[in-house]
Amino acid sequence: MSKLPPNPHFADVAPTSSVLTANDEHCMLTYMRLLDASADGADWREVAHTVLHIEPNQEPERAFLAWATHLARARWMTGNEGWRRSAP
Repeated sequence: MSKLPPNPHFADVAPTSSVLTANDEHCMLTYMRLLDASADGADWREVAHTVLHIEPNQEPERAFLAWATHLARARWMTGNEGWRRSAP
């Protein structure tokens, strides 16, 4: 995988507010991409690379945390919070 620049629009950890935030609205398309990738069974590493622009081979903990928290946030927003977290 090639090195991608950091995505300045994404925090390493998704918001945890109990209400929708401006950041949630800004990230809606990306959240949909995360949900679609999850539904397709995509590997979290590929999703972190292509959707979040984080290189999982160089920053595995950061990539996993960003993927897991943003996917959980997307699921929370859609009322589909049933997710399992596994270590990288």
